Amino acid sequence: MPERIADSGVIVESNGQRLARLRARRRWTQQRLATEAGYSLAAVRAMEQGRRSLDRPAVVLAFAQALDCHPTEITGAPYVPLNADRDGQAAVASVAAVRRAILRHGRPARPTEQEAAAVDLPELRERVIEANACRQAAALAASGPLLPPLLRDLQVAAELSGGDQRREVYALLASAYECAMQYLYKLGHSSDATLATERVLWASQETEDPLRVLAAHWYDAGEFLTIGEHDEAAAIIDEALAELGAIRSPGPEAVSLRGAFHLKASLNLARATDAKGAVRHLKRAEEAAEELGEDRNDWEMQFGPTNTALWAVSLPVEMGRGKDAVARAEKVRLPADYSRERRSHFHIDCGRAYFYNGQREQAVHAFLEAERLAPQATRAHAGVRETIGTMIRTQRRGDLIELGIRVGAV
Repeated sequence: MPERIADSGVIVESNGQRLARLRARRRWTQQRLATEAGYSLAAVRAMEQGRRSLDRPAVVLAFAQALDCHPTEITGAPYVPLNADRDGQAAVASVAAVRRAILRHGRPARPTEQEAAAVDLPELRERVIEANACRQAAALAASGPLLPPLLRDLQVAAELSGGDQRREVYALLASAYECAMQYLYKLGHSSDATLATERVLWASQETEDPLRVLAAHWYDAGEFLTIGEHDEAAAIIDEALAELGAIRSPGPEAVSLRGAFHLKASLNLARATDAKGAVRHLKRAEEAAEELGEDRNDWEMQFGPTNTALWAVSLPVEMGRGKDAVARAEKVRLPADYSRERRSHFHIDCGRAYFYNGQREQAVHAFLEAERLAPQATRAHAGVRETIGTMIRTQRRGDLIELGIRVGAV
C-alpha cells in the first residue's frame, strides 16, 4: 500500500508500513517474518497492507522481538503532531526542558545564593500537588512548563537539606519524576520516560520508606513489560508481592499497593498471552479492592474498586477479546470526580473494544469522548492512531476523517 502524504507534505505511515520497511531492511520475506513472529502469512500481509490493525502491544512486541527492534520503531513514537492546535503545540514544547532537568539528577546542583535562600518546603509541596493535579486532569500543556523549574528547585532542596526534611524532599522529588515520566510517556517519548523511571527509583530509595520504594518498582516493572521482557517484569512483581505479603496487619497503603501489583501482573501475563494467569491476578486485585473498600491515590497510584473495574476492561482489550471487553465496559460506572486521565484511557479501551467487536460507529464515539477529556494524550496514543487509520482505510466517513486528521492518521 502506498504511503499517504498529509496536507503538510509529511509522509504518514501506518504501523504495517513501518513493519514492512523493517522487514525489508532485514531482507526477509513476508513468510520469514510470519514464521519468526508466530503469525500466519495472511495476517502479515493484511497488516502490512493496512487491512488489519496492528495496534495490540502483544502483537507489536512479537514482531519487534522477531526483528530485534524497539516497539516504537513499529508504532512510530514519539508522534510529531502535524495538525496540532495551540494546546497541542504547548504540550510538546517542554519536552526538551523536562529531559534536561531529568538528566541533571545526581549531579551537583550548584545553587545560586538566591536559589538557596528560596528553598521553601511547604511551597515545594504545593507545587508538586499542582503538577500532579495537572497530570490527572490530562492537562499536558499545563504540566509540561511546570516540571523543569520544579525539578530544578527540588534538586537544589535535596542537596541543601538533611535529616527528615531531606527524606521528605526526596519523596517530593520522586513524585515530580513520576509526573515527568507520565508526561513523556503519554507524548510517546519512551526512552526519556524510562530515564525518568530510573530517577523515581533512585529518589525513592533516598526516602528510606520501604513502601515508597516498592511503589517505585511498580513503574520499574512496567518498563520491562513495555519492551516484552515479561520474565524480568514478573520477577520484580513477585519480589514486591512477597515483601508486601510478609507485612503483618498491613495498612491501607500496603493493601492498595498489593492490589496495584496484582493488576500489573495481570497486564504482564495478558501481553505474554497467558490468559489464565492474567485472570488469576485480576481476581487477586479485585479481592484487595474489596478489602480496601474505597478508591485511594497513594503515591499518585490510583487503586480501588473503580480502577480494578477499568483494568477488567483493559485486559480483554490487550488480548483482542472485543466482546468480553464491551460487556465489561457497559457495567462500569465512573465517579463524577474520577480523574480525566483515567476516564480518557477507559474510553480509549472502549473504542478499541468496539472496533474489535465490529461496532465501528461506537468505536468512533468512544475515541471522540477520550479526545474531549484528554486531547493531546488521545491524539498521541499509538493504539488510537493505528486503529483510526485502519478504520479510515476501510470505511471513510465524516467524523472519522476529521478525527483521523487530528490524530495524524491521514
